[in-house]
Amino acid sequence: MTEIVKLQGLQKKFGKFQALSDVTFTVNAGEVVGFIGPNGAGKSTTIRTLLGIIKRDAGIARIFGKDVWKDSLEIHKRISYVPGDVALWGSLTGGEIIDLFLKLHGGGDKQKRDYLVKRFELDTRKKAKGYSKGNRQKVGLIAALSVDSDLYIFDEPTSGLDPLMEAVFQEEVEKIKNQGKAILLSSHILSEVERLADKVVIIRQGKIVESGTLNELRHLTRSTISLATQDDVAKIASVNGVHDFTQKGNQATFSADNQHIQDILMEATKLGVIKFEAVPPTLEDLFMRHY
Repeated sequence: MTEIVKLQGLQKKFGKFQALSDVTFTVNAGEVVGFIGPNGAGKSTTIRTLLGIIKRDAGIARIFGKDVWKDSLEIHKRISYVPGDVALWGSLTGGEIIDLFLKLHGGGDKQKRDYLVKRFELDTRKKAKGYSKGNRQKVGLIAALSVDSDLYIFDEPTSGLDPLMEAVFQEEVEKIKNQGKAILLSSHILSEVERLADKVVIIRQGKIVESGTLNELRHLTRSTISLATQDDVAKIASVNGVHDFTQKGNQATFSADNQHIQDILMEATKLGVIKFEAVPPTLEDLFMRHY
């Protein structure tokens, strides 16, 4: 896969405060990387470094093989960016602002713009000073998605959007991913990241604490098992890898280490399985492990 973004050993200090420490990950073409962490973890500082807004203290930061600080103007021609709170010119209409953004970027597909305006149900005739936060986000998203970029950087892009518009955003991201575009998605909405991301990077206090595909990370937490057997299900409580065992009649619910699920299933089979349901850990489980 073509490497679009490369961060290696990225460091940034603000005075004595170490904002970023050894941040390392990549984003490839045709890949959505979910970048998650609470407020103050270093997500926006990392993104601003990638955009060439702030200068790193150490490490490698490249987009398209170019240095994000020295070659920022060249890089910006091929990227689209949406921040978590889009600032607009209050006296201009939404439509005028979208067209201005497209002109500043150097192009944009007007048919795609019109299609996205309908999909996001934006009244482009209204002046921006009358827009809600959600409508301001729509302006940024429509402008960014109307441009044929090679890298899309979204920093809390659906902040202020209702669930229907979040779903529209997710569908549009899947489309650009299928076109081979690279996407860095920073979001607090873990279900959104779980649906879209091929790879997840979790940052905490300026350090990357986990990274990998969801399948690679799921071994770190336990699956939730619901089990019903013909014989006494209490015997399962003593099997290796079983935790938090609760029983009601011949049914039990417990968490299980994934490497022991086969052993648990074999023991359950001896008791006569009526029901066996295993639910893998969610991204929220992975996230809460660190917070």
